[in-house]
Amino acid sequence: MRVIALDLGSKRIGVAVSDLSGTIASPHSVIARSSSQRHDHTAIRRIVIEEEAEAIVIGLPLSLDGSTGPAARAVLDEAERIGTVIDVPVHLQDERLTTVAADRILREADLSASERRRFVDKVAAAVILQTWLDARRAP
Repeated sequence: MRVIALDLGSKRIGVAVSDLSGTIASPHSVIARSSSQRHDHTAIRRIVIEEEAEAIVIGLPLSLDGSTGPAARAVLDEAERIGTVIDVPVHLQDERLTTVAADRILREADLSASERRRFVDKVAAAVILQTWLDARRAP
């Protein structure tokens, strides 16, 4: 089962995709936010169709204490709207500290700060997706 993951940011949307077996997540792309959420959702829909994805996983930015703050509520609202535009199941995955993990991965790859900025969103989406895929396989 191929799955797409999204890291919904205010300026960019990181996208990751799994392999066909739903085992390994890989960074895919970054969508620059437009002034229209509808336009952004159309871009996501296009990727879902191109990749023949059967599900979407969206990172949920819970507060460190696990509560639902303003950022998480905004993602919950947008996830609901995405679910009405794209005809595949939408799942949520706790994304606390995924951007920190993604930045650490990119630092270890010895990328410059400007290179890290270009990749961090899609790497964060891959971390979100890999966490979700691993949790599905756990006994």
